[in-house]
Parts: sequence; structure tokens; C-alpha cells
Amino acid sequence: MTAPARDELREHLVQTMIAGDVATPRQNNLKHYRLMADGEPYYQLGLELKPSWTERTVLEMMVERCGVDPDPGHVYGDDTIDPDITLDMLEAMGERVGLAARRAETVLIATGHPATLSPVYQAVAHALAGAGCRVLTPAEGWTYEIDAGWGGSETRRIVYAEGGVAMLEGDDGRTHHTHDPRPMEAMLRELATGEPAPVGRVSVIAPDGPTGEKTEVWPDLAIADHGWAGAAGQAGIDTVGFADCNDPALFAGAAEGKIDVVVPLDDGVSPHHYAPMTAYLLGRAGLLPSG
Repeated sequence: MTAPARDELREHLVQTMIAGDVATPRQNNLKHYRLMADGEPYYQLGLELKPSWTERTVLEMMVERCGVDPDPGHVYGDDTIDPDITLDMLEAMGERVGLAARRAETVLIATGHPATLSPVYQAVAHALAGAGCRVLTPAEGWTYEIDAGWGGSETRRIVYAEGGVAMLEGDDGRTHHTHDPRPMEAMLRELATGEPAPVGRVSVIAPDGPTGEKTEVWPDLAIADHGWAGAAGQAGIDTVGFADCNDPALFAGAAEGKIDVVVPLDDGVSPHHYAPMTAYLLGRAGLLPSG
């Protein structure tokens, strides 16, 4: 496999609706922008964002960093993602992944979209491991309870796909979508202390905590999305990853300097459509021949 040229990938992104005109409803985007600005924890994705955000400034930021429709009067229908921003950020992500490969860095890789994005992360994990990076797998099997939405609760546990990609699994044996930062917080807590993280909300202990002693293993880079990325960025780890146009918190985190690179894309298309994008990313990282 070789990486496609930029123009070829741009055409593919638009044709498959990974970018360009996307299927994410505008009304859903605006609702999420408002709730993030209001400080709702679910929409903060583990980040402690500045309280100065408003729905208007979030929209303006998303126009700049994602390419959504700038018209505040567009309140219903589908929205857009600028494919050139997607490509620019994909290239920036590739540069950071390539640096990790050259330095043989220690990395964490995780996804809240196992049904669609896990092949992307697994390809990156395998490439980095092949370049000499250490892919960490802390807190495997850690469990906690979530509100199931029908008056009960369900168990979620951290599992790792082949290559070392963290995701959540339920008691039904299936992997599950999540925005929750708590699993990444549990992983970082275990890395920082050497002790299993407690169940429930986890406060992350920095690697150079009150004693001044650094943990033996701490990630140089996190490659992730949703709350996995937000919690890593909040902990001060170099963080790159993907976000849809209805997940403004990671873009806000990038604007505040807590997230290094956010690649805008529709994160819910068929998994095979991401293969050319994955090849382009690895090509930019120097981990795959370029076409």
C-alpha cells in the first residue's frame, strides 16, 4: 500500500462524506456548542475549559478550526467540514506521529468510536510499535458503572484491541461508543501511581507530583478521540486525534493549547472508507511509502 496524493485524498474525503458536506445535523452541532459553552461536563470531554466561551464564540472557533457553516442563521439541516482543514490537520498529526516514531516514544492510543475508527488507530499502533515505540496498556480490565438511561446502570471495562488500542466493553461482550474521560483518567492514575485506579471519578496525579518523583512510565504522546483525548490533554500529555463537528471541546482544547492537533472528520462513516486517510497519515509520518 502507498499513500494517496493530497488531491486524491481530498476527492475521496468529499465523496465518502468524511469531510465536505457531512451527515451531522446542524441542530445537533449548535446544541452541543451551547452545552459546551454552558460548562456541561459531558460536552467538555475531560477538559477544564475557560469559562469565557459562548455559543457564538464556539461557532466562530468551529468555523476556523473545523470548517462548519459560518451562518448563525443556519439552524437546521446538515453541516460542513472543510476538507482542506482535514488534510492540513492530518498532515500535522502525521508529523507528530512521525516524530514519535523517530524518537521511539512511549504512546497511549484509545478510541471512543471502536465501531468505525479502531482500524485507523490499530494501523497507527502497529506502525509505531514497528518503529520501536512502546504502546502502553494500563488499567486493562478496570471497570466502572454508567447510567444506562432507563433507571439502571451498566458496567464498562477497559479492553485493548490488537496493537494496544484502548476501548470500552460492556457485559454484553460488545465494544461501546463513549465520550467519557474517566477511563483515560484511570489509565493515567495507574501509570502515575503504580496502583489500580479506584472506581468512579478519578483525579489524575501528574508524573511529577508533590514528592517530585517522576513515574517510571509516562506517555510522551496520546493518540485518541472524545474523552480519552480530553483527559490526556488535560493531564499535559501531547495529544493528537480526531473529532467530529458536533464535538467542539477538543477543538476548544486546541485553541487553548491543551490539545496539539485535532483532525476534523465525520467519525461515523463505514470503517473501510478511512483506509486511504490512514495511509496518508502514515505516509506523512514516514511510516508508509508515498505515492
